Formats: sequence, C-alpha cells, structure tokens
Amino acid sequence: MARRTRRVQSAIVCLTAVVVLIFQGTEIAHAQSGRPDTRNMTCSQAQALVKQRGSVVLTTGPNTFDKFVADARYCLPQSNSVRAKFAPTKDDPKCPVGNRCFQNRDRR
Repeated sequence: MARRTRRVQSAIVCLTAVVVLIFQGTEIAHAQSGRPDTRNMTCSQAQALVKQRGSVVLTTGPNTFDKFVADARYCLPQSNSVRAKFAPTKDDPKCPVGNRCFQNRDRR
C-alpha cells in the first residue's frame, strides 16, 4: 500500500511540474514575440509608434492582434485606401491608433 501511495504522489508531482512548465512556456513565448501591446501604452504612445514605424502589428487583447499602418503608402500594391483602426489603450478604450488597409470592391 505504501508503494502505491508513493507512485501516486510521484505521478502528481510530475504532472504538476509539466503543467507549470507548459504555462511558463506560454508566457515566455508571448513575451518573446516582441509585439507591443496597445493596452500597455497611452493612446498617444500607440499613435506615435505607428507613425514612427509606418506599419506595425500590435497586440490588442489577450488573444488578439492587428496590423496598423500610418498611411496608404504601406498598403501598396494591394490597396491604396485606408480606414481608421481603433484599439484599446491605457487611457482610451477606443483609441484611433492608426489605419487599416482597405480595398474598394468596385475598384478591383
């Protein structure tokens, strides 16, 4: 009986270690993605980042991300139009961070 108890305890310890490693790996992978998170910036900081880089992919939520562009130059040759794109920031839940590329279906 004591041998069985030790096996169960050993299995629980191993399982716990695996679960911890999985969660740490997920957090490390997210941190290593290097993708800036709009929720950690003010609206003006996010806007400045898009303006500075011209085109950037930003994390916008726990499991979401989007591409933002400064202007239509960053959409060519697929598109030459932009529309405002909003994202949550520290100080504004609907900050106009930048633009998204837009293709008018009539002009294809």
